[in-house]
Amino acid sequence: MIFDLHSHTYFSDGMLSPEALIARAQERGVSVLAITDHDTIAGVRIAQKAAQEAGIQIIPGIEFSSQWGRGGVHIVGLGVDINSAVLTEAVTQQESAREARSIAIAERLAKAGFPDALAGARALAGGVSVGRPHFAQYLVACGAVKNINAAFKKYLGAGKPADVKYQWPLMDQVIKWIHDAGGVAVLAHPAKYELTRTKMCALVDSFVAAGGDAIEVISGLQPVAMTEDLLRIAASRNLYASCGSDFHIPDQPWQDLGGFGRLPPQAKPVWELLGYNNING
Repeated sequence: MIFDLHSHTYFSDGMLSPEALIARAQERGVSVLAITDHDTIAGVRIAQKAAQEAGIQIIPGIEFSSQWGRGGVHIVGLGVDINSAVLTEAVTQQESAREARSIAIAERLAKAGFPDALAGARALAGGVSVGRPHFAQYLVACGAVKNINAAFKKYLGAGKPADVKYQWPLMDQVIKWIHDAGGVAVLAHPAKYELTRTKMCALVDSFVAAGGDAIEVISGLQPVAMTEDLLRIAASRNLYASCGSDFHIPDQPWQDLGGFGRLPPQAKPVWELLGYNNING
């Protein structure tokens, strides 16, 4: 069985609808899929309905934005109760934060010569929370840049004119939200925060101290040496191991659904915490 425990729909910054995501997961041979949109659970119920016909098991999830030091990190909640009052309140809080950030980004883009950026991004978002990818799409659509990567390099990335930092909730708050909603807290892609190994280990230690349960030992296609190192870090801290594609759009083969290596046999797979104790993933 293939477990893909990190994926996105167009309810956050993915390209596909929940139904299209399920169809692609079926084509790719994924057996168990976690829908983990950023700070929202809006696509989970739709995906659950589509998955019944496709024969895919859905794990309700969410990817919360969180603060560690001066930077942001992402915490995935797996197996959350989407009817939880705590989760509903957390999502509302995060949506308000994202709205404030989108307004600030739009103000900076207006100063850079794009007065209609917020309206354009909202139109492209289609009613869901506006994020940086929607602004990037707007910049492509209006001819300011050739592609989304160029939009980030010129306007939206770190240190660029429309780079807006935001003070997200601390990790312990986010992990508490996830646990109170009955879920398992997973540190997303710890090797992708552009930290030294020493600082990455400090991040993992802070995550453990805050009550975290697992880290993503595999995030999309990555070198075997990275997987082995992350597994050692997880084992030394008695953490469970998770894996996922971090799928967003179809034309990124390094993040395609199910397109990553299996967890090493010595790993403690996070799906054991989710009730899949008798399955060898």
